[in-house]
Amino acid sequence: MIKYDRLWSYMEEHNISTYRLREQCGLDNKTIKRLKINDNIETKTLNRICEGLGCTLADIAEYVKD
Repeated sequence: MIKYDRLWSYMEEHNISTYRLREQCGLDNKTIKRLKINDNIETKTLNRICEGLGCTLADIAEYVKD
């Protein structure tokens, strides 16, 4: 399972609000909810997040064996 807990930690460390995440990365509320429940996210969305926040995939996601 891919978990996005690192995204929320990264945002907290860098004082990034959910609003800023939506605006800076072009995400909608539905996508934010999917990230919060570790639902499937398209790789192009992950790419937009990494570009928008200036981070790597490892900064925002991790694989955890079920």
